[in-house]
Amino acid sequence: MAEALVGSVPAFGADDIVLPFRVEPLDTRGRAIRLGPVLDAILARHAYPLAVERLLAEAVTLTALMGSSLKFEGRFQLQARTNGAVSLLVVDLATPDGLRAYARFDSEAVAIAGNAVSPAALLGSGQLGFTVEQGAYRQRYQGIVALDGHGLLEAAMQYFRQSEQIPTALRVAVAEHHVAGGGRQWRAGGILAQFLPTSPERMRQADLHPGDAPEGTVLHTVPEDDAWIEARALVESAEDIELVDPALGLDRLLYRLFNERGVIVSDPLAMRDECRCSEERIRETLAQFPVEEIATMREDDGQIAVTCEFCSRKYRLSV
Repeated sequence: MAEALVGSVPAFGADDIVLPFRVEPLDTRGRAIRLGPVLDAILARHAYPLAVERLLAEAVTLTALMGSSLKFEGRFQLQARTNGAVSLLVVDLATPDGLRAYARFDSEAVAIAGNAVSPAALLGSGQLGFTVEQGAYRQRYQGIVALDGHGLLEAAMQYFRQSEQIPTALRVAVAEHHVAGGGRQWRAGGILAQFLPTSPERMRQADLHPGDAPEGTVLHTVPEDDAWIEARALVESAEDIELVDPALGLDRLLYRLFNERGVIVSDPLAMRDECRCSEERIRETLAQFPVEEIATMREDDGQIAVTCEFCSRKYRLSV
């Protein structure tokens, strides 16, 4: 019989949690995630087509996996701007646990693409940015990578290679099922693992391909550490159905992957659907516009109508 993981509690079978873990013999640390009702709450506020919902669910899962590692009060944001049918994706995580998201898309282009279109094809080419904000008086950090038709996960891996320079493995899966009345519910899961040995020399990676190097240029290569080869292979062996299976708790999934080496989990972090919009914030934003522009925003009754793109809440303000 399999022994319980260190720190294991029944909540690890729940949805809407991020579960930190470490595999000490492989010098590997990471996080696993399972989302359900939070995704439904975020997506239900908008009349998104199926393919757009799937793409945004993937973006929310990726953002929560990456941003939940931050240990300070601030924000982590994913933003994709593209030339594709979905021209804008924004996912905002107010650390440690508040998620909100929205997408802009061309309805006709999405309809032509159909529900079976891949997330990468919906995005096309453009840029994917990750922004970290730590309080009002700290410098903001932003990392940007090209999408180039490869999708969010491939672009995120490029970000890890060029910005963090930490060997990283990433798996994300999204699934939907129909419910009575014609609606649908979403589930998503994923694992992010990173190689963090005590010796920095063991973390060395090959240089990024220069792209325009002359023909015959010998590229710099570095042999991968055996411990990381094993850890990465175990993460990549996780199947989509395992990542989203409601009957398979995250602790059981991690045990399945790493039991031969030993895996230790920490307390889970519950993720929440939370929009930070408010009348006060909107007034602060409007105060930055010139008086002439404010005048053009007023409706016949003299008020300004504002709808939050994240949560669809409507405001009417006298300014």
